[in-house]
Amino acid sequence: MAKNRNGKTCKRLQLTLGIVLVLSLLLTACSSNGGSGNKDKTEPTQSAVSNKSGEGVSKGNEGSDKPVYPLDTKDTFSYWAPINGNLITFTTNLAEAPIGKAIAEATGVKVNYIHPTDGQAEEQFNLLLASSKLPDVLEYDWSIYPGGPEKAISDGVIVPLNDLIDQYAPNLKKMLEANPELDKMVKTDSGQYYVFPMVRNAEGLVFRGPMLRKDWLDELGLQLPVTIDDWHKVLTAFKEKKGAVAPLTALYANKMNLQDAFFGAYKTSHGFYIDDQGKVKYGPLDPQYKDVMTLFRQWYSEGLIDKDFPIVERDTLDKRLLNGESGATIFLLGGGMGKWLESGKAQNPAFDLVAAPYPVLKAGEKPFTGQRDFKYNPKASAAVTTSAKDLETIVKWLDFAFSEQGTMMYNFGVEGESYTMDNGVPKFTDMIVKNDKYTSQQMLAQYTVPNGPFPMHEQKTTNTFPQQDEAVQIWSETDAAKHILPAFITPTVDESKKVAQTMTAINTYLEEMFIKFVMGNEPLDKFDSFVKQLEDMGIRDVIDIYQGALDRYNNR
Repeated sequence: MAKNRNGKTCKRLQLTLGIVLVLSLLLTACSSNGGSGNKDKTEPTQSAVSNKSGEGVSKGNEGSDKPVYPLDTKDTFSYWAPINGNLITFTTNLAEAPIGKAIAEATGVKVNYIHPTDGQAEEQFNLLLASSKLPDVLEYDWSIYPGGPEKAISDGVIVPLNDLIDQYAPNLKKMLEANPELDKMVKTDSGQYYVFPMVRNAEGLVFRGPMLRKDWLDELGLQLPVTIDDWHKVLTAFKEKKGAVAPLTALYANKMNLQDAFFGAYKTSHGFYIDDQGKVKYGPLDPQYKDVMTLFRQWYSEGLIDKDFPIVERDTLDKRLLNGESGATIFLLGGGMGKWLESGKAQNPAFDLVAAPYPVLKAGEKPFTGQRDFKYNPKASAAVTTSAKDLETIVKWLDFAFSEQGTMMYNFGVEGESYTMDNGVPKFTDMIVKNDKYTSQQMLAQYTVPNGPFPMHEQKTTNTFPQQDEAVQIWSETDAAKHILPAFITPTVDESKKVAQTMTAINTYLEEMFIKFVMGNEPLDKFDSFVKQLEDMGIRDVIDIYQGALDRYNNR
């Protein structure tokens, strides 16, 4: 049995309140520079297989034996990870869910899941780092650890996985060897693997964008808006002819969550981005950012933007869309469009939503940016800590999710119960998608793993309306892939401290000024002084840090 040779070094004892404070600051600073992601899409596997155990021993890469599941072991280990909110309807621990029991039976390993209190994951993670005892596996975004995952390894918090993957994870190793771009994403600048990754499929890269009430468009004889002028015409009609008190609304969580919709029309961003020459830029410094503020100021004064936008929370957003108070927003594919279509049609059969392309200034232009994520989702990936003893069992258990059998189970659940095969294509059963008592998302949380370290199957979809399938295609038609700054680049530890300290202040100032500009409480002729203040606060230093980190990432 392989043991942890790194030992519990005294380094972890040095993770004092200072490191907790730095991490907390970094988490705040990075909150505006990450993708969030929808995790209801999947990554391809070789073929569709059943969940039956008993696959024979076969040779993996370099002649190593593939693990045989269930494993012949009595080992157990602890696994810390947030719990899916939809699962809490049924149980407070993944081990008690049907999918948790199925994974335990298939792998032969009973895992002790530890779930942080909802809404307190970051705080409890910080406390774990300062403690003398870590769980064996931590599912977390290690790219935002101060100094990145490289520093987490040198601090004695997590173990490098290179040798362990070579010895005990042939399925993950095969995937990384077949996908050099993914391989680059999941290791440090020095080449150390640090997580078992969550891997998105092609469709799962895009899951958020502009959407409007299609039944209103049809009723008013309006075409789907494409340009900024089109949007002005549609929003005005929603206000004047449908009585919408908030024609355009959006969730507000320290920023108006537009995912660069409208900003991209002016070839800028609300945060960091990469320009056409591959250089890191900060949108609010761009002269054209003032054009976006001018647009929003005009729309707000005309009553086209939600007057209460700085305090719009999820409940308000739902209410606006379902009660006819708003006709347009920018939000999620499943938890937004799918949920609203299901609820809206139950109240009013005519209720309909449709995706719109990210706006441009002139028809025929390709949107500069929009929401787009990467194959690697660092937020739902798992690292092995230095507290772990039975590394062989843990790594083999984690690698199960990357086997054909495991990939099917994590994505679809139990064959014959939560899904069936239809001409080689897995299909969810009516118990999942047409349940009389629970939503499809609640049922999926019981029988699949919505987020976590596994490859998402290419054929999996949780879309229940054709409008959602169309939305993915529409929102994908952007140049975002060229312009989104990867969330998993890793500044050094000193650079991370600088970024945390600088961006905490800058983010607060930016959002304060954004609200004032849009509401008209600050005249737009103060824009130049706004830019100077950002520069005085150190934004250019942060740009240089991110440029260096991006260059190192590109050279991995």
